[in-house]
Amino acid sequence: MKQRLVVMNGQRIVETAQESNGSFVNAKYDVIGKANGLKPGLYNLYAAAKPDKSQATEGLILHADRESVYQGKGKNIIKHDRADFDKVPEIGSSLSVSYNDQGRAAVTKSIQQSRSLSR
Repeated sequence: MKQRLVVMNGQRIVETAQESNGSFVNAKYDVIGKANGLKPGLYNLYAAAKPDKSQATEGLILHADRESVYQGKGKNIIKHDRADFDKVPEIGSSLSVSYNDQGRAAVTKSIQQSRSLSR
């Protein structure tokens, strides 16, 4: 099932592709919520890659559903198994996800650097 996340006007909506013509429509369960700091745009969740469990991945948590947690890493999307998390991370939070020897996900906050202008 092809899904994409649409973020605009401070809201996020999950859309599903129709099998008949390939156009996207709102998902049956209408996942609608606040954007929580996500940049406006289209995020193709169906193109998400599995994580490399030997390395930590940093990025924004884009979406979480029954089976997966999606994390944006640059222009790529990483699809983590939801069962690997003790608690599902908050949407829009910038986190680093690493895996321990048992395959469980360990979540730590990422430090984001920003620039500012001063006079």
